[in-house]
Amino acid sequence: MHNPTRVDHPIVFVITHWINLLAMFFLALSGFYIHFPFVSGMMGVARGTHFFWMFVLLINLFVRIVLAFFVKDGITMDGEVGTDAHNFWFQKVNRHQLWPTVKYYLFFKKEAPISAKYGVLQKIAYVATIPLILLAAWSGFSIWGPTMNWPFFVASREMVSNWFGTAGAGDPMNMRILHYYIMWVILIFTAIHAYLANIYNFNPSKMIFAWKETGDAHGAAAARPAKEEAA
Repeated sequence: MHNPTRVDHPIVFVITHWINLLAMFFLALSGFYIHFPFVSGMMGVARGTHFFWMFVLLINLFVRIVLAFFVKDGITMDGEVGTDAHNFWFQKVNRHQLWPTVKYYLFFKKEAPISAKYGVLQKIAYVATIPLILLAAWSGFSIWGPTMNWPFFVASREMVSNWFGTAGAGDPMNMRILHYYIMWVILIFTAIHAYLANIYNFNPSKMIFAWKETGDAHGAAAARPAKEEAA
Protein backbone atom coordinates (compact mmCIF):
# COMPACT_ATOMS: atom_id res chain seq x y z
CA MET A 1 0.00 0.00 0.00
CA HIS A 2 1.41 3.38 -0.95
CA ASN A 3 0.91 6.77 0.60
CA PRO A 4 -1.50 9.03 -1.32
CA THR A 5 0.09 11.67 -3.51
CA ARG A 6 -0.97 14.96 -5.03
CA VAL A 7 -0.79 13.21 -8.38
CA ASP A 8 -3.51 10.87 -7.09
CA HIS A 9 -5.53 13.71 -5.62
CA PRO A 10 -5.36 17.03 -7.54
CA ILE A 11 -6.56 20.06 -5.60
CA VAL A 12 -9.76 20.29 -7.66
CA PHE A 13 -10.81 16.86 -6.34
CA VAL A 14 -9.90 17.85 -2.79
CA ILE A 15 -12.32 20.77 -3.21
CA THR A 16 -15.12 18.57 -4.63
CA HIS A 17 -14.56 16.13 -1.76
CA TRP A 18 -14.90 18.96 0.78
CA ILE A 19 -18.11 20.11 -0.91
CA ASN A 20 -19.48 16.56 -0.75
CA LEU A 21 -18.64 16.32 2.94
CA LEU A 22 -20.30 19.64 3.79
CA ALA A 23 -23.34 18.78 1.69
CA MET A 24 -23.74 15.38 3.37
CA PHE A 25 -23.36 16.93 6.83
CA PHE A 26 -25.97 19.65 6.34
CA LEU A 27 -28.33 17.35 4.45
CA ALA A 28 -28.20 14.76 7.23
CA LEU A 29 -28.54 17.34 10.01
CA SER A 30 -31.44 19.19 8.39
CA GLY A 31 -33.02 15.91 7.30
CA PHE A 32 -33.03 14.59 10.85
CA TYR A 33 -34.63 17.82 12.02
CA ILE A 34 -37.33 17.64 9.34
CA HIS A 35 -38.02 14.04 10.36
CA PHE A 36 -37.89 14.81 14.09
CA PRO A 37 -38.06 18.57 14.91
CA PHE A 38 -36.33 18.50 18.29
CA VAL A 39 -36.31 22.35 18.52
CA SER A 40 -39.40 24.38 17.71
CA GLY A 41 -39.51 27.18 15.15
CA MET A 42 -36.71 25.98 12.85
CA MET A 43 -38.61 23.98 10.23
CA GLY A 44 -38.38 26.72 7.56
CA VAL A 45 -34.64 27.06 8.08
CA ALA A 46 -34.18 23.29 8.04
CA ARG A 47 -36.12 22.86 4.78
CA GLY A 48 -34.29 25.74 3.12
CA THR A 49 -30.94 24.37 4.25
CA HIS A 50 -31.85 20.88 3.09
CA PHE A 51 -32.76 21.82 -0.45
CA PHE A 52 -29.94 24.34 -0.83
CA TRP A 53 -27.37 21.66 -0.10
CA MET A 54 -29.20 19.16 -2.29
CA PHE A 55 -28.70 21.51 -5.24
CA VAL A 56 -25.06 21.98 -4.22
CA LEU A 57 -24.58 18.20 -4.07
CA LEU A 58 -26.16 17.66 -7.49
CA ILE A 59 -24.08 20.40 -9.13
CA ASN A 60 -20.95 19.05 -7.47
CA LEU A 61 -21.76 15.55 -8.69
CA PHE A 62 -22.16 16.81 -12.25
CA VAL A 63 -18.86 18.74 -12.07
CA ARG A 64 -17.06 15.70 -10.61
CA ILE A 65 -18.33 13.42 -13.37
CA VAL A 66 -17.24 15.86 -16.08
CA LEU A 67 -13.80 16.34 -14.51
CA ALA A 68 -13.36 12.56 -14.31
CA PHE A 69 -13.00 12.57 -18.10
CA PHE A 70 -10.43 15.37 -18.27
CA VAL A 71 -8.28 15.50 -15.12
CA LYS A 72 -5.47 12.96 -14.93
CA ASP A 73 -5.22 12.02 -11.31
CA GLY A 74 -3.86 8.54 -10.71
CA ILE A 75 -1.56 5.75 -11.83
CA THR A 76 -3.51 3.19 -13.83
CA MET A 77 -2.97 -0.54 -13.62
CA ASP A 78 -0.90 -0.18 -16.80
CA GLY A 79 1.56 2.14 -15.05
CA GLU A 80 0.32 5.31 -16.77
CA VAL A 81 -1.18 8.47 -15.28
CA GLY A 82 -4.84 8.44 -16.31
CA THR A 83 -8.26 9.86 -15.64
CA ASP A 84 -10.89 8.55 -13.24
CA ALA A 85 -13.08 7.69 -16.21
CA HIS A 86 -10.37 5.17 -17.09
CA ASN A 87 -9.53 4.14 -13.53
CA PHE A 88 -13.16 3.52 -12.56
CA TRP A 89 -13.78 1.16 -15.46
CA PHE A 90 -13.46 -2.61 -15.09
CA GLN A 91 -9.93 -3.22 -16.30
CA LYS A 92 -8.67 -6.59 -17.46
CA VAL A 93 -5.53 -6.40 -15.33
CA ASN A 94 -7.38 -6.11 -12.01
CA ARG A 95 -10.92 -7.39 -12.47
CA HIS A 96 -9.81 -10.75 -11.04
CA GLN A 97 -9.08 -9.05 -7.69
CA LEU A 98 -12.71 -8.72 -6.58
CA TRP A 99 -12.94 -11.84 -4.43
CA PRO A 100 -9.38 -11.59 -3.06
CA THR A 101 -10.24 -8.04 -1.98
CA VAL A 102 -13.49 -9.16 -0.34
CA LYS A 103 -11.62 -11.94 1.49
CA TYR A 104 -9.02 -9.43 2.64
CA TYR A 105 -11.56 -7.05 4.15
CA LEU A 106 -13.39 -10.00 5.79
CA PHE A 107 -10.07 -11.04 7.39
CA PHE A 108 -9.86 -14.31 5.43
CA LYS A 109 -6.75 -13.13 3.59
CA LYS A 110 -3.70 -11.47 5.14
CA GLU A 111 -2.16 -9.78 2.10
CA ALA A 112 -3.99 -6.92 0.41
CA PRO A 113 -4.30 -7.26 -3.38
CA ILE A 114 -2.08 -4.77 -5.16
CA SER A 115 -4.01 -2.07 -6.98
CA ALA A 116 -3.52 1.34 -8.49
CA LYS A 117 -5.39 4.39 -7.16
CA TYR A 118 -8.67 2.48 -6.80
CA GLY A 119 -9.27 -1.09 -5.75
CA VAL A 120 -12.06 -3.15 -7.29
CA LEU A 121 -14.44 -2.57 -4.37
CA GLN A 122 -13.71 1.16 -4.43
CA LYS A 123 -14.66 1.33 -8.10
CA ILE A 124 -17.97 -0.42 -7.50
CA ALA A 125 -18.77 1.68 -4.42
CA TYR A 126 -17.88 5.05 -5.94
CA VAL A 127 -19.77 4.41 -9.15
CA ALA A 128 -22.77 3.24 -7.10
CA THR A 129 -22.91 6.60 -5.30
CA ILE A 130 -24.02 8.27 -8.54
CA PRO A 131 -27.42 6.53 -8.84
CA LEU A 132 -27.75 6.65 -5.04
CA ILE A 133 -27.48 10.45 -4.97
CA LEU A 134 -29.82 10.72 -7.94
CA LEU A 135 -32.36 8.50 -6.13
CA ALA A 136 -32.12 10.76 -3.08
CA ALA A 137 -32.74 13.81 -5.27
CA TRP A 138 -35.60 12.13 -7.13
CA SER A 139 -37.38 11.13 -3.92
CA GLY A 140 -36.68 14.54 -2.38
CA PHE A 141 -38.11 16.52 -5.29
CA SER A 142 -41.15 14.23 -5.25
CA ILE A 143 -42.09 15.56 -1.80
CA TRP A 144 -40.84 19.16 -2.14
CA GLY A 145 -43.64 21.72 -2.44
CA PRO A 146 -42.47 23.57 -5.61
CA THR A 147 -42.00 20.32 -7.59
CA MET A 148 -44.18 17.65 -5.98
CA ASN A 149 -47.15 18.39 -8.29
CA TRP A 150 -45.16 18.03 -11.49
CA PRO A 151 -46.59 15.06 -13.45
CA PHE A 152 -43.34 13.10 -13.28
CA PHE A 153 -43.14 13.35 -9.49
CA VAL A 154 -46.86 12.67 -9.05
CA ALA A 155 -46.37 9.48 -11.07
CA SER A 156 -43.29 8.69 -8.98
CA ARG A 157 -45.26 8.90 -5.74
CA GLU A 158 -47.97 6.69 -7.23
CA MET A 159 -45.34 4.12 -8.20
CA VAL A 160 -43.74 4.12 -4.74
CA SER A 161 -47.14 3.88 -3.09
CA ASN A 162 -47.81 0.78 -5.17
CA TRP A 163 -44.48 -0.66 -4.03
CA PHE A 164 -45.57 -0.16 -0.43
CA GLY A 165 -48.98 -1.63 -1.21
CA THR A 166 -50.92 1.56 -0.50
CA ALA A 167 -52.21 3.12 -3.72
CA GLY A 168 -52.67 6.87 -3.98
CA ALA A 169 -50.29 9.52 -5.24
CA GLY A 170 -51.73 12.29 -3.11
CA ASP A 171 -50.10 11.08 0.11
CA PRO A 172 -46.31 11.60 -0.01
CA MET A 173 -45.64 9.58 3.17
CA ASN A 174 -44.35 6.49 1.35
CA MET A 175 -41.93 8.62 -0.64
CA ARG A 176 -40.77 10.28 2.59
CA ILE A 177 -40.08 6.84 4.06
CA LEU A 178 -38.11 5.82 0.96
CA HIS A 179 -36.15 9.09 1.06
CA TYR A 180 -35.35 8.45 4.73
CA TYR A 181 -34.07 4.93 3.98
CA ILE A 182 -31.90 6.22 1.13
CA MET A 183 -30.36 8.72 3.54
CA TRP A 184 -29.39 5.88 5.89
CA VAL A 185 -27.81 3.93 3.04
CA ILE A 186 -25.71 6.99 2.16
CA LEU A 187 -24.69 7.52 5.80
CA ILE A 188 -23.71 3.86 6.22
CA PHE A 189 -21.69 4.00 3.00
CA THR A 190 -19.95 7.17 4.23
CA ALA A 191 -19.04 5.52 7.54
CA ILE A 192 -17.63 2.43 5.80
CA HIS A 193 -15.76 4.62 3.32
CA ALA A 194 -14.17 6.64 6.15
CA TYR A 195 -13.16 3.46 7.99
CA LEU A 196 -11.62 1.71 4.99
CA ALA A 197 -9.83 4.86 3.80
CA ASN A 198 -8.05 5.14 7.16
CA ILE A 199 -7.72 1.46 8.05
CA TYR A 200 -3.89 1.62 7.97
CA ASN A 201 -3.22 5.23 8.93
CA PHE A 202 -4.64 8.73 8.55
CA ASN A 203 -2.49 9.65 5.55
CA PRO A 204 -5.45 9.47 3.13
CA SER A 205 -7.40 11.92 5.31
CA LYS A 206 -4.40 14.25 5.55
CA MET A 207 -4.27 14.28 1.77
CA ILE A 208 -7.97 14.63 0.99
CA PHE A 209 -8.67 17.25 3.66
CA ALA A 210 -5.38 19.20 3.87
CA TRP A 211 -3.72 18.20 0.56
CA LYS A 212 -0.71 17.07 2.58
CA GLU A 213 1.63 14.36 1.35
CA THR A 214 3.24 12.17 4.02
CA GLY A 215 6.18 9.81 4.24
CA ASP A 216 7.46 8.52 0.91
CA ALA A 217 4.51 9.90 -1.01
CA HIS A 218 6.58 11.73 -3.66
CA GLY A 219 6.98 9.42 -6.59
CA ALA A 220 5.90 6.33 -4.67
CA ALA A 221 2.96 5.60 -6.85
CA ALA A 222 4.74 6.34 -10.10
CA ALA A 223 7.56 3.99 -9.13
CA ARG A 224 5.33 0.92 -9.11
CA PRO A 225 5.90 -1.13 -12.27
CA ALA A 226 2.92 -2.23 -14.33
CA LYS A 227 3.79 -5.92 -13.85
CA GLU A 228 3.71 -5.52 -10.08
CA GLU A 229 0.35 -3.78 -10.28
CA ALA A 230 -1.11 -6.60 -12.32
CA ALA A 231 0.10 -9.29 -9.89
